[in-house]
Order: sequence, then structure tokens, then C-alpha cells
Amino acid sequence: MKGFFTDTTLCIGCKACEVACKQWNQLPDDGFDFTGLSYDNTAHLGSSTWRHVAFVERPVPLGGTLGGNFSWLMMSDVCKHCARAGCLEACPTGAIIRTEFGSVYVQPEICNGCGYCVSACPFGVIDRREDDGRAWKCTLCYDRLKADLTPACAKACPTGSIQYGDLVQLKVNADARVKELHQRGMSEAYLYGVDQPGTEGLNAFFLLADRAEKYNLPPDPVVPTKNVRKSWASMGAAAIGLAALVLAAVVTP
Repeated sequence: MKGFFTDTTLCIGCKACEVACKQWNQLPDDGFDFTGLSYDNTAHLGSSTWRHVAFVERPVPLGGTLGGNFSWLMMSDVCKHCARAGCLEACPTGAIIRTEFGSVYVQPEICNGCGYCVSACPFGVIDRREDDGRAWKCTLCYDRLKADLTPACAKACPTGSIQYGDLVQLKVNADARVKELHQRGMSEAYLYGVDQPGTEGLNAFFLLADRAEKYNLPPDPVVPTKNVRKSWASMGAAAIGLAALVLAAVVTP
């Protein structure tokens, strides 16, 4: 099982991962319009942006020494390749598969553009292109993995913020990094997605230094199908209650 460990405390916002991803996968640009979001020209993950470096502005605590009233959190976001993937479960054509590396891969030649996967992703990662209607997202550089090469984004990262490798070893590295940061006084550092119950874990997980919402990540992501049993139970209870009311109305003189 392969995956990513992204340490946001090492990200410098250079966007080398974005560029490498677009170059290798021959992805179109996202336009060159000013978004108003600091230096973030891509704004979010989508069908043509499979790695997105976010510049998250937050107030500086009183007594801060940065010389301004805000600071940046930077994070290179990507598809999470969930252990239980909502997009894969929702796909009616079999276009989305689990590869031999544990990644979630969309087969473009099979995708019919129905869009069920888009609404099933709790992270808003997968998206459809306007030109052909098909769904696209990060492939974990499946073609590179088959050639025993490191994914383009991790290869290009100059600070080691993006680590690629065996998931077991990545988790060991991540735990060690959190302990190191805590020893250095950064008690707010923690891991996001390692044992995420709503998706049964993420194969691309993160080290964060603030609440998940600050990074535009859901605090408690859940694959929609996990709620099916609960929905049916609620519907059954409602039906029983309605039947009881009807029966009471009939027998009441």
C-alpha cells in the first residue's frame, strides 16, 4: 500500500508540486485571473488541478513578531485515496478502481460523466471537465508507479513536505515528526486522516498545525454509504410512527 504524508509545517508555498503535477499529467491551466486569495491562483482542487497549494490567512496572536496582523498556513492538498472511497462506491460503470498500489484511479475511457462520484466525495476532490464531462482527479501518478518512479509532486517538493512511500513507514515517519514538533514547543501539531473512521483511513494524510476547517478540510468526513443503514432505520421508525397515528385515528371514536 502506497500513499502520501504531507507535512504542512514544511510547506513554503512554492507550488513546485502543482507545476510538476500539471507538467507530467499534461493538465490545462486554470486561467490567469486574480482570485483575491493571496497568491493562490488555482483556488481549489478540481479536474485540472490535482495538487493545490493553499495559502490560508489567519490572525497573528497578540504579541506576535511577524510585523503584521496575519500569518499564513500553507498546505499542498491532494486526493486522499481513501481506504473506503465514496467515489469508487458510487461509480455505476466500474470506471473507478483500486489499483495494486492501494490508490483510487479513474479510468477515463470507461467514465460516462454521470457525476455520481462528485457528490459522493466527502472532500470535494473529484470533478468533471467542461469539455468532455468526464471525472478527473489525482492518479497518484499511476503511470510513474508502474515504472517504479516517485510521483511527480513528491519528486519536485524541495522541502520534503510531501513524502511518498509505503503507508506503514509513512505513519512511523509522521508519528516521529509530531513528537519532534511537540518537543520543540509546537503542541498544536497533529495528524489528520491516519485513522479517520468515516473513510476507514486516508492513504494521503496530513500533519496540521490548526483546526482542519482552517485548511478547508472537513473535521469529520464520512463516506455517504456509511449512513445508508442509519437512513433506512430512521425511515422505518418514521413509517411505524405514521402507521401508529393512522391506526389511532381509525379506532378512536
